[in-house]
Amino acid sequence: MAFITVDQEKCNQDGICEAECPGRIIQMDAKAGYPKATPDFEDICLRCGHCVAVCPTGALSLDWLGPEDCRPIRQELDVTPEQAEQFLRGRRSIRSFKEKRLPGPVLEKLLEIACSAPSAKNQQPWHWIVVQDPAEVRRLAAMVIEWIRGVIRNNPEEAEERGFQRVVASWDQGYDRICRGAPHVIVAHADKNWVFGAEDCTLAISHLDLYATSIGLGACWAGYFYKAVNAYPPLFEALGLPSDHLAFGAIMLGYPKFKYSLIPRRNPLRVTWK
Repeated sequence: MAFITVDQEKCNQDGICEAECPGRIIQMDAKAGYPKATPDFEDICLRCGHCVAVCPTGALSLDWLGPEDCRPIRQELDVTPEQAEQFLRGRRSIRSFKEKRLPGPVLEKLLEIACSAPSAKNQQPWHWIVVQDPAEVRRLAAMVIEWIRGVIRNNPEEAEERGFQRVVASWDQGYDRICRGAPHVIVAHADKNWVFGAEDCTLAISHLDLYATSIGLGACWAGYFYKAVNAYPPLFEALGLPSDHLAFGAIMLGYPKFKYSLIPRRNPLRVTWK
C-alpha cells in the first residue's frame, strides 16, 4: 500500500516532512529526491498528521489524511503575547454559577476542542461522560458525600487531612462544595491500563477549561467528584463507566455568576537553573 502520496509538481523537496516526523518513518528518496514511507511505516505511524500539516506547499498526503482534510491556520487569528499573558493569568476557577444550562452544541464544542490536546503516542485515549441535567449533578454530588461520610467513619485521620468534615458540614447546611451548584459536570475516563491516562486526560480537560474561559463560561476542576468515582463503586456504576476504565478527571461547568476584574499575585518562582 502507498501510505504516502506526493504531488511532485507541488513538492519543493525541502525535506521538512522527513525532519518533523516523530517516528522517523519518512525519508527522502535518494534518487528521485521526494519523500517516501519507510518499510515499517504502517507499524510505527502515530497518525499525528504532522507531515501533512507542516508541508508548506500542500504536496504530501497520507492514505487517511490530505491537505484538503485539514483546517488552515489563519494568521489573522493569532493572539499577541500580551493577550495570551492576560488570558492565562486572568483565568479563574469558578465556584459560583448561574442557574442556567449550557446548550448542547456548546458542550459538544468544548469536547471537540478538548480532543485537540496532545497525548502520549497520539493515543487520544479519553472518553467523556457529560452530566447535562442539574438535578442529576446534585444526585451524583450526594453520592460523593455518601462516600466521604464513609471515609470519615472508617479513616478519620485521612478525612481530617483532606478536609472532609468541612465538606460534609457545608453539605448539611445546604451548600454544595462537591459541584458548587454547577449545572453540568464532565468526566474524562480512559483504559485503566494505559500508563499515561492521567496525563493525557489532564491535558484534555485543561484544553476544555481554557476554551470555556475564552467563550465566557466558568469552569473548575471537580477534585472530590473524580476521586470518589474510582473509590466508590455505586458512583462508578451510576456514571456507567466501563469496568476496565478509570476516571482521570472531572470538571464542573456553567455560566459564571460573577466577573473578575483583577489578577491576584501568585507565589514567587521556585526554580533551579542548570
